[in-house]
Amino acid sequence: MKSKIFVIGGALLCLLALVFSWAVSSDYRGFAGDTLVTIPRGSGTSAIARQLAQNGAIRAPWQFWLARLLDPKTTLQAGEYRFTQPASANEVLARIARGDIFYFEFTIPEGSNMFDIARLLEERHIFRAEAFLEAASDTPLIHDFAPNAKSLEGYLYPDTYRLTHSTTAPQLVRMMTSEFRREWTRLTALGKPRDANDIVVLASLVEKETGTPEERPRIASVFTNRLAKNIRLQCDPTTIYAALLDNRYRGKIHKSDLASTNPYNTYQHDGLPPGPIANPGSQSLAAALHPDATSYLYFVAKPEGGGHRFSATLAAHAQAVAQYRSAQKK
Repeated sequence: MKSKIFVIGGALLCLLALVFSWAVSSDYRGFAGDTLVTIPRGSGTSAIARQLAQNGAIRAPWQFWLARLLDPKTTLQAGEYRFTQPASANEVLARIARGDIFYFEFTIPEGSNMFDIARLLEERHIFRAEAFLEAASDTPLIHDFAPNAKSLEGYLYPDTYRLTHSTTAPQLVRMMTSEFRREWTRLTALGKPRDANDIVVLASLVEKETGTPEERPRIASVFTNRLAKNIRLQCDPTTIYAALLDNRYRGKIHKSDLASTNPYNTYQHDGLPPGPIANPGSQSLAAALHPDATSYLYFVAKPEGGGHRFSATLAAHAQAVAQYRSAQKK
């Protein structure tokens, strides 16, 4: 009799073991398409198991509990997880244990100003534009570079960033300024300039004036030469930025824009504008730090396109401008 009980008990244990093994190792998909599950910090096993079951990542909470009991030392990591295909409770547990968090990429093109970035973020439904612009006014992040800055313009480094749906606008802004600091440290390893903000302002002008990398040190030389001779920079992108700040930019420069007394308008004010007009990339920062040694004071787009024609005298510049306008008419 006892042997019969042992046989039955053993059979039941084997059956139970098979059920448990199936429960934690069989694949399950209770969702259509993709599903995202966000696990907040401090979530316990029960809360995580319920969330996973509610979103269809596992069949029932007890399966996740069972997988957890079989691996009790596992640390579960908070974050956003994306499920795209059937998975077992063991696989789900393993992903959460190793922190296989879902990220998506957001790229900021070089030369984007903070208004461009805000628009891109809103178009991709990441944040409202206003939320980003508010975060971009957190000037203490750059007080060592620009104590009197009104915004983080110029220091929101253009790059590709990995975000989650729980990333906030202030967090993204901190990523951008941290990346700027890393790149600045690399570029200035042999000696930091006396006025870092002026370099960033100059780099932003260079960035907006040309998309041709090899021209950037030459463009920087034109601006530094004009500053040395107390000639107004007359940089069109500063006029556009002034109009953006005044909320009156209409897609092209008008006479009223050139006459604007906004301090960013370098047609009406001497020297550099009070702050950057965009967020320069590495090459423009390097050009501002190390301009070419030239005698150029002027530049205009080449009639055939693909860069600029540089001049050291007003007469030569006037001839280059006439050729450009003639080509445009043709």
